[in-house]
Amino acid sequence: QVQLVESGGGLVQSGGSLRLSCAASVRTFTAYVTAWFRQAPGKEREFVAHFWNDNNTGYADSVKGRFTISRDNTKNTVDLQMNSLKPEDTAVYYCALKRISTTRYPYWGQGTQVTVSS
Repeated sequence: QVQLVESGGGLVQSGGSLRLSCAASVRTFTAYVTAWFRQAPGKEREFVAHFWNDNNTGYADSVKGRFTISRDNTKNTVDLQMNSLKPEDTAVYYCALKRISTTRYPYWGQGTQVTVSS
């Protein structure tokens, strides 16, 4: 069974930084697309960033230049470095995995709360 555990969330002042980490229990980590999503209260879940194949990454326009996704294949972890945080970044952040050949994300973590105060 695939299991994902997020950590690193918390409360930070506007302009500050946080680093989220997701530990994945999988056999072949590189066979998956790894991604971060977030959901603010009263809003739909939205894509933040993803990492696939060897070193392919992509970001939502709202976080480009501020967030960086990275992967450690020896530890089966994917991180999200968040800099220059804004109050609108406040949300529950979720780690997700899917096979490269599939269209949906079947594996999700429980989420970690990120709160940015102004």
